[in-house]
Amino acid sequence: MAVITQHGPADATVVMPVSVRDLLPRDLPACAWSGSATHLRHVERELARAAAGEADYLAVTTAVDLPVAIGGVNYQAAEAAGTLWQLAVLPALRSCGLGTLLIRAAEQRIRDRGLRRAELAVEENNPRAQALYERLGYVAYGREPDAWDEEGPDGSIRRYRTMCVLMRKDLCGLARP
Repeated sequence: MAVITQHGPADATVVMPVSVRDLLPRDLPACAWSGSATHLRHVERELARAAAGEADYLAVTTAVDLPVAIGGVNYQAAEAAGTLWQLAVLPALRSCGLGTLLIRAAEQRIRDRGLRRAELAVEENNPRAQALYERLGYVAYGREPDAWDEEGPDGSIRRYRTMCVLMRKDLCGLARP
């Protein structure tokens, strides 16, 4: 278990115990903050892949077991690496350490599988996330286009296209947390 501290107005501090566990299908309704219904259907499909051992999907949860950060590790996207993807933190709790906790837990899952490298892709127009990954030891090694279906407010689906920075981190020799 970890404790996350959030500083509020007038120097008020909120301390919240959190833990990391597998995301479960029963958690999906509580994850509506992470994306549209289309996104949650995709996460549901990824949970089936996790059940088959092809991926892990993690949740950082509060003391009342509500997910406040989620993200996956795909073991089939890159040879000899775990690829982190769909990392999301509840907007009101960003910059409180939840993303760092989630990424460290994902890296441990990768090490537990005997893999020596973590990879991820971050949109070029997301410098805040890229800065987090760099602080955690990820190094850019390339760029590539990416695309996925995105649901509009009216329920229509469109193809979202973007350019991503590819990043990786060597997990060799890193001590267990």
